[in-house]
Amino acid sequence: MKGTSLGEFEELVLLSVGILFDDAYGLAIVDELQNKTGRNIMISSVHKALVRLQEKGYLKSRMGGATTIRGGRDKRLYTLTPAGVSVLREMKELRNQMWKEVPKIVWEVK
Repeated sequence: MKGTSLGEFEELVLLSVGILFDDAYGLAIVDELQNKTGRNIMISSVHKALVRLQEKGYLKSRMGGATTIRGGRDKRLYTLTPAGVSVLREMKELRNQMWKEVPKIVWEVK
């Protein structure tokens, strides 16, 4: 996990790309994040995170076909790279291990 430098929002964006699989594009990612987190998500924040995640090698993108719904414009589709899948696994394992190490008494505090 050393050197992954993955923030919470970046992790959520990566997870959303995984959930959406072949239909992960900017607006769909925003919708997924808003539905799952209940937060108001700005499209610009998602686009910035997508650029950072591509630069880190966790995502790749390609242009999808144009649709009439989008006024004939193409949409950029994102997919996880093997490094992206790996970093998500590492984050999950780290979080799970840390949750297991929290003493039971912590959860009994009222």
